[in-house]
Amino acid sequence: MNPNLNLLQPYPFQRLRDLFKGTTPNPTYQAINLSIGEPKHATPQLIKDALVNNLAGLASYPTTIGSIELRAAISAWISRRYNIPALNPESAILPVTGSREALFAFAQAVIDRTKPNPVVICPNPFYQIYEGAAFLAGATPYFINTLPENQHAMDFNSVPKDVLASTQLVYVCSPGNPSGKVMSLAQWQTIFELSDQYGFVIAADECYSEIYFDESNPPLGALQAAHLLGRDYTNLMIFSSLSKRSNVPGMRSGFVAGDASIIEKFSLFRTYHGCAMNPAVQAASVAAWNDEAHVIDNRRLYAEKFKTVTPLLQGVLAVEMPDAAFYLWARTSMPDTEFALKAYRDFNVTVLPGSFLARAAHGVNPGEGFVRLALVASLDECVEAAQRLQQIV
Repeated sequence: MNPNLNLLQPYPFQRLRDLFKGTTPNPTYQAINLSIGEPKHATPQLIKDALVNNLAGLASYPTTIGSIELRAAISAWISRRYNIPALNPESAILPVTGSREALFAFAQAVIDRTKPNPVVICPNPFYQIYEGAAFLAGATPYFINTLPENQHAMDFNSVPKDVLASTQLVYVCSPGNPSGKVMSLAQWQTIFELSDQYGFVIAADECYSEIYFDESNPPLGALQAAHLLGRDYTNLMIFSSLSKRSNVPGMRSGFVAGDASIIEKFSLFRTYHGCAMNPAVQAASVAAWNDEAHVIDNRRLYAEKFKTVTPLLQGVLAVEMPDAAFYLWARTSMPDTEFALKAYRDFNVTVLPGSFLARAAHGVNPGEGFVRLALVASLDECVEAAQRLQQIV
C-alpha cells in the first residue's frame, strides 16, 4: 500500500461521529443538521428534464474532454459571469465529475516528484481534499492560518522564502470555506506576482462563487482578477461546480478552466484516470449553465435565511454575515467541541467544530473556538435551530 495513506487524518465528519459516540440527542426535538455543506434546495425542473430526455446517451462511452456543446456552454457562462473574453472551449476548458475529484486529481498531475521537497500551500482552516491531495502526490502541505485579525485572508508575506521556493501548487478558496470571505483584487495580485517569481501553479476553488447576497456585487473570480490586472492565465486554474449553484450535488458536474497548457496535460492524466462525465449529465449540465433564473432564485432563498438567522445567533455567538457561500463561521464562548456536543445532546442540532476543519500550525489551530453552521436546511429549520442554540449559553 502507498505509505502516504498513513498520513491522512480522519475526515471531519468521522471525527464528529466519534465525538457524538455514546451520546443520545434530546428526543424532545426533531433533528436539524447544520454540519454538512450539502445543498437541500430543490433541483430545478429544467435540469431534471434535460437529464431524463438524454438518457439515450448512456449507450455511449463519454470522452474525457466532454462534448463541445458542454465546453461551449461553460465558456459562455464564464464570459457572462466574469465579464471577460470567452475562453477557447477546445483548449482552455475541461468538464470534470465535480470539483472535489478534480481538486484531488490536479495535485497528482501537477506535482513534480523529481524535485526535492515539493510543497503545496493551503489555507487553514481548509477543505480536507487539499491536504489529502498533497500527501498522496508526494508533497508536504504548508498551512497559512486564516485568522479573524487578518480578516481570514491568506497572508503570503508570512511564508518563508525557502518554502515558496519549494512550492509547486497553491490552493486558494474564494469565497472561502468556512469563512465566506472573498479575495480582493490586491490579494490576487500578490499571489499572481509570487506565482511569477516562484513558478507555482494556482488552483482556485470557486465552488461557492454563485451564492452571494448582493446581486449587484458578485464575488471576484480568479480569471476575472487576472484579466483586470492585464494578465494572461499562465499557471492559473479555476475549479467550479454545479452542486451549490444549481442544487445538484448528486450529479457530480463541474469544470476546470484556465491555462491551456496545463489543461492539455491534465486531460492526458484524466484519460488514464477514467473520470469522464456521463453523457446524460453533460446534457443536463448544458441546460444548467445556460440558465441563470434558477440561480438567482437559489440566492434569494439563502439570502433570506442568512438575514433572518444571523441576528438570532448574535446574542449567543460572535458571528457576522459572510461575504458569500452558505456557512456561518461563528466564534463560541466555550471549546468548539463542547459547544457542538451540547448542541447535539441537549437540542438535537448538529454543527461542526471548527478545530476539525483545521490543523495545528505555527503554534495554533485557527479553527479552535469556532463552529461552522451550514444554512442549507429550510428557513423554518434554520430559525428553529438558531432558537435552540440561543439556549446553550
